[in-house]
Order: sequence, then C-alpha cells, then structure tokens
Amino acid sequence: MDASYEKQLHLLLTRALEEDEGSGDHSTLSCIPAGKKGKAVLKVKQDGILAGMHVAEAIFRLREPETRFVAMMHDSQPMKSGDLAFEVEADMQTLLTCERLVLNCMQRMSGIATLTKSYVDILKGLPTRLLDTRKTTPNFRLLEKEAVRIGGGYNHRFGLYDMIMLKDNHIDFCGGIAPAIQAAHSYVQSRGLSLAIEIEARDLAQVEEICRVGEGKVLRIMLDNFSPEAVRDAVRLIAGRFETEASGGMRKDNILSYAQAGVDFISVGGLIHQATSLDLSLKAVIS
Repeated sequence: MDASYEKQLHLLLTRALEEDEGSGDHSTLSCIPAGKKGKAVLKVKQDGILAGMHVAEAIFRLREPETRFVAMMHDSQPMKSGDLAFEVEADMQTLLTCERLVLNCMQRMSGIATLTKSYVDILKGLPTRLLDTRKTTPNFRLLEKEAVRIGGGYNHRFGLYDMIMLKDNHIDFCGGIAPAIQAAHSYVQSRGLSLAIEIEARDLAQVEEICRVGEGKVLRIMLDNFSPEAVRDAVRLIAGRFETEASGGMRKDNILSYAQAGVDFISVGGLIHQATSLDLSLKAVIS
C-alpha cells in the first residue's frame, strides 16, 4: 500500500470510528473493565472472495497500536463457510468497540470482490480488462475500489480530478464533439496537466467524428450503450488509434460478447452498486 492510500485509509477509519462511537461505547464501558485482554477470531459464514484484511488490522491498531493481529488467510483468497480469517488479541474494549466497523468493511469489500471475480472469470483468456466506475458509496469509495482490485478488476478514474471524461452532457453543453475535445485539450495543455482525455460516443457517426478530430488529443473512446455488433464495427473503424471502452448495460450474461468484439476495456458500475455483502462474524475466544 502506498503512502497516499494509507493516509486516506487512516482518515476514513478515524471518521468511521468517531461516527460509531460518538460520546462512548456505553454498552462496553458499562460492563467491561479497561485493560482486560481478550481474543477473538473472524469466522467466515458464506463462500466467496476474502477482502479487507489490511483494513481490519488497521482499525484495531488505530484504536490500540499494540494489538496482536494474526492473519490466517489473505485478501483475494477464496473462502468457505467455516474458515477462520484472522485472530486478534487486544483490550476487550478495543475488540468490542471495533467489531462492527471491521465487519461492515470486510463484509462489504468481500461482497464486491466476490462479484468482481465472477466477472473476471468470464473474461479469462481475453485481453479485455474489467473496470469499475464512480458509482460508489459516498465516503467509502476508497475501500470499494480496493475491493474491485482485490477481486481482479481494475480501477477506472478515482474521482473527477484524475482524468478528463467528456460525457454526453459535457458534449451537449459545449456545443458538440469537436469543440469539447478542443476545449479539454487546450485546458490540459495550458495548465501543464498530465490528464488523459476520454470521450463518450453514442453512435458510429460520433466515433467517426472523434477519429477525425481527436488524434493526438484523446486517449480513449467510450462506446456507450452500443450493441456487441456495433462495438465490433467501432473497433474496426478506430483501428487501434484510440483505446476503446464499452459501457452501459454490462452484465455477466453479455460481457463476453463485448469482449469478443475486441474492446480494450469494459466498465461495469454494478461491480460496486449491485454487490451484496457477505456474512462474516467476529467471535470471542474464551479459554
């Protein structure tokens, strides 16, 4: 994990603990004395792909740096009901106060990683890469996109700041494809920014126009709501001059046909917003 990720993770988890704990975990404070050590294990209750081990350890250590955390499994590993993912030893108050945040993060991340892996498996052997989108939960994007990566997918732009994507409304408000491309290219050049430009095409006529005016300015063309046959025609027309991305209505029952049409990327918003959390539990170990 790089320093930027760790900094963002620390901020996210700090705020999440503050949100949950508020003025104090009174359920725990009322019956568990401070300083009493305890041990717990994470039990898997549903098959899938494990995700969030690093996050779980970070949560416990944020509250108690001396926490003893023993990983028995690793992120991206297939898990089965009955598996034990980790053992943690810390102050009992730490274990109880952090329990729900750990589970919320890992259950959500494991659900996303599991769904992502099911899409990745369909594309196995093909060069097409699977992308997520910005259809994420506000303030939880960092971990949702990390879960996609753990599941074998790739992250598209993280936010509005790390890539220029000219969608239909940008194009319409700007007066068309050519002026939108020129404005975006001039913006990047005048500010010395190293931002790639992607532009959406809604039909083959727009693909042709982008090919005419976008060389040297546009990196990727998004083929939005194209049929697999239209994607094949667009890829043939583009002829390697731009990267290609198919988007809109992508599902497990149709992405193979899009990949076989020769597109470089397929973006699926559902990797995140349609994922279902998996069942995990943190159980005390009483000796």
